[in-house]
Amino acid sequence: MIEDHPQRYALVNELHARPFPSLTVPCQAVYLAVKEPIEAANRDRERDLAHLRALLARHGAAHPAPGATHHSAEIGRHVLKWESHTEFVTYSAFSAGLCERPFDPRGSEVFPTDWLGVAPGKRIAAVLIRVEPLPADMSEVVTKLEDWFVPESLAASWVLDEAAIIAGDFQIDPAGLMRFTVFARPGTGARRVGRIVQRLCEIETYRAMSMLGLGRARDLTGRLNALDPQLSSVVAALPDDHRAAEATLHELLELSAELESLATRHSFRFGATGAYEAIVNQRIDVLRETRFMGRQTFGEFMRRRYDPAMRTVKSAEHRLEQMAERAERAGELLSTRVDVERSAQNQKLLESMDRRADLALRLQHTVEGLSVVAISYYAVSLATYALLPVAEALHWPKSALTAVLVPVTFGAVWLMVRRIRRAMH
Repeated sequence: MIEDHPQRYALVNELHARPFPSLTVPCQAVYLAVKEPIEAANRDRERDLAHLRALLARHGAAHPAPGATHHSAEIGRHVLKWESHTEFVTYSAFSAGLCERPFDPRGSEVFPTDWLGVAPGKRIAAVLIRVEPLPADMSEVVTKLEDWFVPESLAASWVLDEAAIIAGDFQIDPAGLMRFTVFARPGTGARRVGRIVQRLCEIETYRAMSMLGLGRARDLTGRLNALDPQLSSVVAALPDDHRAAEATLHELLELSAELESLATRHSFRFGATGAYEAIVNQRIDVLRETRFMGRQTFGEFMRRRYDPAMRTVKSAEHRLEQMAERAERAGELLSTRVDVERSAQNQKLLESMDRRADLALRLQHTVEGLSVVAISYYAVSLATYALLPVAEALHWPKSALTAVLVPVTFGAVWLMVRRIRRAMH
């Protein structure tokens, strides 16, 4: 029998690890997303689990397994759902029934204030969702929306083939909560209601997470505004022959290094922003919105208020990439110029070395000529002393002997030096 891959069951179980909640109408959902103010790679996930266990311990609920990334439990009259994501953790608390006062902040007391105060991170999203039956008279819905939300930013629409109406104004109330409401048509299934509530929570969370890139983009734009004139100045100075190419290259390398550093520091956040933006748009698309009473839909709200922020992030990211490419191209051109100048210098150096070698050769020939004379002089002197007794016996004067020895000795020395030169070359 064939063996299963060690991770086969674990991978299949991952598909079913985060089911949608099953919610009966009427009900209420309190949602919280907590993010540490550091990059995801440095998160201490054990602190998140310890914080979850502290909440569960207050209600005597079962604790999650070590290293868990999701957990569900009952805490009092609420059903708690906890999930750990790449950069943040989320807490969802669902309870049957509604508070007498719409969007009563006491509904969020399922998360105690002292427990929130020691959370390993900061609150990035907090949502209170009210789910109630859809009235037969649509004017009641309109009245409630006008009472509960800011008209200027209110978004409302039918979703999932008019199974429900969703509404929200994306405003944070005095209790620090963002309010949404769902009017579910009678007969709408509990799991469908749960999917709608889950989508609303995800839209707000990923919207908030994606907009973290906006602050980074604004800071980056300010720095790029300062670097752009410097880079333009360096590029404009490339054809200037009066400016030292190596000094220009050094300045360009400093700019390139800073641009590369900026790209490294912002690449994760900009990449995450793009991914979160795609999730926001996907979550809105799956709701299949249709217009309700002439109100703007969630998709229209995002196109007007959210998309410009995302375009700003993309613009800053694209500008950084363009400036880095400009610096790289300028560096290549400048390196080519430096190489050409060095080649010209090397050519001049070689020509100078050739001239010096020629002078050295001429000097060598001169020295060789003088050496022949000097050697011949000493050779004639020695030969004269050696042959003088013979010359006296033959009654030759010393001058005659010297006159005979000079051409013979000079010729012999010259031939010897020539043979030595030929042997060396």
